[in-house]
Amino acid sequence: MVDLRVRGLDEDVVYQLRGQARRNGKTLAVEIRDVLTDAARRPRQELIDRLQALRDSIRAECGVLPDSTAMIREERERLG
Repeated sequence: MVDLRVRGLDEDVVYQLRGQARRNGKTLAVEIRDVLTDAARRPRQELIDRLQALRDSIRAECGVLPDSTAMIREERERLG
């Protein structure tokens, strides 16, 4: 783990984070760690969610497509 120091936060931001931490039964440090972790991981999770929605829409439109692995192997063997 890495230690991180953040300078120059507005007092109202720290006040809000302290309140969140208290409501969530956490220390301020744990609350800040959770907020930062969530913010860092959110873009990846949003991409995963969009890809799953795309997969589901393709399945709804086309059905479950067959596995092409065997066809690819046959073609590779045929081409040598």
